[in-house]
Amino acid sequence: MGKVITLFKLLPKKHQVLLSILSVITMITMLLPSEEAQASRQTRGLNDPAQSPSSYDVPLAFRAPVRPGDLGEQAEQNLTEEHFAAEQASSPAPASATPLSSAEALSTGAESLESANHRDVEHFNVKNGDTLAAVFTRAGLSSKEVYDITQLPLAKQNLLKIMPGEEIVISKDANGALTEVRYRVDAVSTLVITKNHDQYLETISEKDVEVRSHFTHANIKTNFWNAAVDAGMTANQIMQLSTIFGWDIDFALDLREGDSFAIIYEQEYANGEFLRNGNILAAEFVNQDERYTAIRYTDGNYYSENGTSMRKAFLRSPVDFKYVSSNFNPKRLHPVTGQVKAHRGVDYVAAIGTPIKAAGSGRVIESGYNQFNGNYVVIQHNNTYTTKYLHLTKRNVSKGATVKQGQIIGTLGKTGRVTGAHLHYEFIVNGVHRNPRTVTFPKSEAIARKEKPQFDALSQQLMATIAQNKQTQLAMQ
Repeated sequence: MGKVITLFKLLPKKHQVLLSILSVITMITMLLPSEEAQASRQTRGLNDPAQSPSSYDVPLAFRAPVRPGDLGEQAEQNLTEEHFAAEQASSPAPASATPLSSAEALSTGAESLESANHRDVEHFNVKNGDTLAAVFTRAGLSSKEVYDITQLPLAKQNLLKIMPGEEIVISKDANGALTEVRYRVDAVSTLVITKNHDQYLETISEKDVEVRSHFTHANIKTNFWNAAVDAGMTANQIMQLSTIFGWDIDFALDLREGDSFAIIYEQEYANGEFLRNGNILAAEFVNQDERYTAIRYTDGNYYSENGTSMRKAFLRSPVDFKYVSSNFNPKRLHPVTGQVKAHRGVDYVAAIGTPIKAAGSGRVIESGYNQFNGNYVVIQHNNTYTTKYLHLTKRNVSKGATVKQGQIIGTLGKTGRVTGAHLHYEFIVNGVHRNPRTVTFPKSEAIARKEKPQFDALSQQLMATIAQNKQTQLAMQ
């Protein structure tokens, strides 16, 4: 050490200063702890028996990176420090194992059970041109598995009808063996096929559906369709509402600006998610200051609020038409001959091929063709009422056939002596032609007397709800 000091003194003063600085820096570096040393001290602190109990729950973030199920029943016990160390030493995680994050490890319940049973879950989208066999082949299933699954009754009924865009979920165990196939049949039902060794079990799993009531109301400004769409109604609901009131209101000709409607209808939810709209439960329609009401009863039929059936003996119109080209007129000037000749029916204009419906139930007494009427059908409903349908493109019924109200008896055309495509429709009462648009139809049947008290209670409740909701909306405007 003395020799080192002597040599240091012999150095030039400049070199002595530089050497002193380097020595100080070296000493400071040696005194600072390294990251490795700090980590070691922290690890010893965790494992120090004096600072922690000899047995404790190992934090999830510090457990061995093994997949759920590899530890068996021991994974559900509180591991001691010695158990934890032994697991790492004697049972290292397989190379293919995926370490669990703390968030994944904290998952419990059904999801944990599913991951324990199905190690590998893949989602396969059905592509254009795909068959079930093609999807299963992409999933790596054997030809025997494909055959066995396609022989299952529920699989035949549902899986063989897969469409592009749908999804099939395939689950396998750690060895790559098939354990489960899932296919969503609809918004509520899922087909589940499970395999245990060579045994298959198939079932339909259904969500619990909650039915809620929803109210909507609208005033007609331009037309019924636009008003209904603005009120949030679907095309199916619009057609359903027009059908309910179709015996009383001509939706092509009777509606006016200022008319209004209000309905209560069902909405179905599963797990809080909207599924679809259901039946219309109650409706009110104000047409030209006349109020019509409809209540859906437990038999599935609609009645007015006082219990009269909405279904009348005859439809107000036997065709979905665009407009009326010629009304009932006893002194009309014939458009072809130019002579005054009574127009004893109503001409409804629509596209060629538009379905023609029987206005009421009855028996076909004529079905034929002539140069004036073209293809025509005549239906006798009883001894009082008869209806005629002229200028059809084709006839779907024959003489002597029995028909029901709303049944398609032919299609609209322009056969016979006409100037354009239309349906000429006549309504005859006791042999006398009457205006189909204004004739008074037979009274509707009332609800059964024994059902009347229960119906009245339902009717009062629903109509009161409509009135309250209308007042609420009016106050908010």
